[in-house]
This record gives sequence, C-alpha cells and structure tokens, in this order.
Amino acid sequence: MSLLNLPGLGQMVEVISKERNLPKHAVQNALREALLKGYERFRKTYRSDGINFEEEHFNNFDVELDLEGEGFRVLATKTIVNEVSDADHEIGLLEVREVAPEAQAGGTVVVDVTPEQGDFGRMAAIQTKQVLAQKLRDQQRKIIQEEFQDVEGTVLQGRVLRFETTSVIVAVSSGFGQPEVEAELPKREQLAGERPYRPNMTLKVYLKKVFEGSRRGPQLLVSRADAGLVVYLFANEVPEIEEEIVRIVAVAREANPPSPAVGPRTKIAVDTLERDVDPVGACIGARGARIQAVVSELRGEKIDVIRWSPDPSTYIANSLSPARIQEVRLINADERIAHVLVPEDQLSLAIGKEGQNVRLAARLTGWKIDIKNLAKYDYNEEDRKMEAASTRAGENRVVLHSFDQDDDDENN
Repeated sequence: MSLLNLPGLGQMVEVISKERNLPKHAVQNALREALLKGYERFRKTYRSDGINFEEEHFNNFDVELDLEGEGFRVLATKTIVNEVSDADHEIGLLEVREVAPEAQAGGTVVVDVTPEQGDFGRMAAIQTKQVLAQKLRDQQRKIIQEEFQDVEGTVLQGRVLRFETTSVIVAVSSGFGQPEVEAELPKREQLAGERPYRPNMTLKVYLKKVFEGSRRGPQLLVSRADAGLVVYLFANEVPEIEEEIVRIVAVAREANPPSPAVGPRTKIAVDTLERDVDPVGACIGARGARIQAVVSELRGEKIDVIRWSPDPSTYIANSLSPARIQEVRLINADERIAHVLVPEDQLSLAIGKEGQNVRLAARLTGWKIDIKNLAKYDYNEEDRKMEAASTRAGENRVVLHSFDQDDDDENN
C-alpha cells in the first residue's frame, strides 16, 4: 500500500499530546480527521473530475496513520458492483476478482486511494493544519467535559494563573489524577474583599458550570460568591453534616452587596432529627472554632447560623437573628406575606444595614417580610385590611404568633 510521508509524525503526536494535555489516541483521532479534510480539499481542488460533491460524499473515506513509517494512507470502503457508475463509492466485480476470486457483487472492499506525494497540494496542507487546530480544541473540550461534568456543583482547589480584563483565570484539577485545566472566575463571582488576586494564590472555588460546545476561553466557570461554597465549607468543617445528623435546609448569601458600605453576609438554616443534637451549636463548634474556619476561608464574611422550623412564624423570627422579634403575623399564606413586629430599639438590627438582614431573611425563608415598629403598629387598621382581603379571597388566611423573651433566647 502506498504511503504519503509525514516526517517526524510520531514525535509530532508526542509533542502535541504533552503541550495540550491530551492522550495520544485523541491527538491521533484529531490528526486523522484533519488529514481527511485535507484530502477532501485536494480532491475538490485538483481531482474533481466534474463531480458535484455532496456533503456526505466522503463518508466512506478514512485515514490510516503509520507512526513507524512516518506517514499516512487514505482508504475508501467501496461496494462491489457489476458496472461502476460512481468510482468513489463503487468498484467493479471483475477488478476485485483479480485479487479475490471469491468476491461477490454487493460486498464491500477497502481500497487504497492515497494520492502521490507531490499531488497533495499546498492548499490541502493548509486546510489540514487549520482543521487540526480546530479538532485539537474540540478534543480538549470533549475531555474537559467528560472529566468535570461529574464534579459540577462541587468545590475544587484553585490556583491563580493570570488576569483577563476583569476575570481571573484559575488552574483547577478534577482530583482524578488529570493535569490542571483553566477555569474562569468572572468579576461577578469574585469576592471584593479578597481582591486584588495574586498570581499563584491558592483558593477554594465552586465549580458552577461546565460549558458545552464551541466557546472561546476556558470551559469551566467557577465561583467564590456562590452559596454552594458555603455549604461545602460547613460540610467539610462539621462532621455532623457529613454524617447527615445535621442537614442544611436553606442558604441565602450576599457575597457582593449592592453597596460597598455593606459587608458580605450569609444566612444558613440548619435542622436535625436527633433530639440530643443542637444543629446550630454543631455548626458553630467549641468556642466558635468551626464557624471561624469557614469565616476565615471567606475572608471575614459574616455568617448567621439559625435553626430551621416547619412553623413559618418561628422560622421567620429565627431568620432575622440577631434581632429580638416580638410577633410575626402571617398576612397572606398564599402570597407568603408576613408582618414582623419588633421593639423600636430592634428596628435597625432587624432591617440591617441598607436592608441586608431582612433581605437575606426573605430569601432564606421565601416570605416577603415587612418589618414594623411595635409601638406604632395599628392592629385595628391592619386587622381591618386583613378582614377585607380575607373577604375578597373567601376565607381567613391570617395567622398570628407572638414571641416572648424565653422563645427568643431559645431560637437565637
């Protein structure tokens, strides 16, 4: 069989494999596809013979690499026919029987159609080079997808490589023994308190998304601002969470508040089915050691750990920690609207700086929370409004819950 020479073929595969962090078989697959495209270009440019090439015309063609012989062959699988009407897809029975007397019409045979060394023109070579670059990128994307899709939504160790506009490019590893790959940490997923990032700085990142298909830049999107990072850090520090004795029910995080005057803050609701276990205490740890480890990783972010409750009123009151709540009135259960009554000296604490505390509590509980001054709350007027709303709705949906100091101490 003829061979079209490619000097240094074996070494080229070796070098590309190392430079691109690709297995050799992936490099060879990309090279075969590229050479086949180059052959198509050669045929269409120099050996068209008046053929109108359809999109699938070369589907029966393949390239065979010969690493030892440093070259390649082009092969075509053709159908054996009595009379040839399409030389690219058919071969005559009499011609085949010259080498295989037992051949029958309707069978197939692989034919060497490798062009002469000088015929594989410059344009075909350029086409091969361009396609090879694209196929190698495709192979890299495919391998990254296969490697990281199973760890999407988990936390990886990252290392800062470089900066591109407002994004940080981080090297991460899947933990499966594969080389590091690049991931993008965009500005919206960064923590303002830890900027500027420094080259070779190490940090834990949450793998938020593995992009599929063609995309410029890294295929992995990582985050330092996602609530999933907080969940991972607590699970890593609190054995009771890992052992499923304590469960994290909900997390609300504001890693990059709308105003620079407000610091980052997270509220996390925890629960347990074990009567003898304090879920909040388990997360905080002896002398606050466990929660302090999480706070340290998040560069001083404030974290409120509160007890989840199946009772909405209790849950809402707990979510507004550290404020002392006097009463929670569930105004509309369907629309999840609640009035929270607090003493005047607790108003600013319940609302939080620029509304952050109540905003996070609302996101944590899923209720629209309206903080009211207890001293100025007009029960009669609010009751009248609720009765009118209930009449329109056809039923009374008002639930009241008061909290005394003992309840408050227990929940907070």
